[in-house]
Amino acid sequence: MPPPPPPPPPTAADRGREVRQRLLRAGAELIAERGWSAVSTRAVAERAKTAQGLVHYHFASLGALLRQAALGGVEALFDELATLLKTAATSQQALDRVLGALDAYSGTDPTSLLFTETYLAAARDEELKDGLAGILAGARDALAGHLSDQGVPQPQETAIVLLAAVDGLMLHRPTSPSLTSAAVGPVLRRLFTEANPGGGTV
Repeated sequence: MPPPPPPPPPTAADRGREVRQRLLRAGAELIAERGWSAVSTRAVAERAKTAQGLVHYHFASLGALLRQAALGGVEALFDELATLLKTAATSQQALDRVLGALDAYSGTDPTSLLFTETYLAAARDEELKDGLAGILAGARDALAGHLSDQGVPQPQETAIVLLAAVDGLMLHRPTSPSLTSAAVGPVLRRLFTEANPGGGTV
């Protein structure tokens, strides 16, 4: 039996997409390692092992590259949490799973640092702030839908507070590593149970 034919060589479009993804990964890594303002075009190109000119070929500016890289990382984190919510049978299980997932982030790992840098930069970058707000709105709506299905009162308001608590945990973890799911979970469940007497519990 003759061997299968070799795969076709990558097209120019394929190579372009691959370079673009390398640049985005490099941007995200450097934001976490150096801080937003310390990332340069040269550093991104060197990390991505490509020419500096390709940064501006694929992106309107270094800032545009960094915004897309950062928002992609934040969106990936919230997508991970949304997947956990979809498979949770109860609202309490959903809370436990979300908090448990956060235990994987120490506060000094690349994802946590990217998260923190993105929030700080968004305070001074309207375009980044708008992109971040869109991701958070989608995450709140997904969580509110799950809470509503579980009969939790005021699901939209509850979702806003829960996600704010998740954000706070991510931002505080570097200086307060004791804020684990075991420490925080009972407190959050008690707060929401007391806030919704006779109703659904989180």
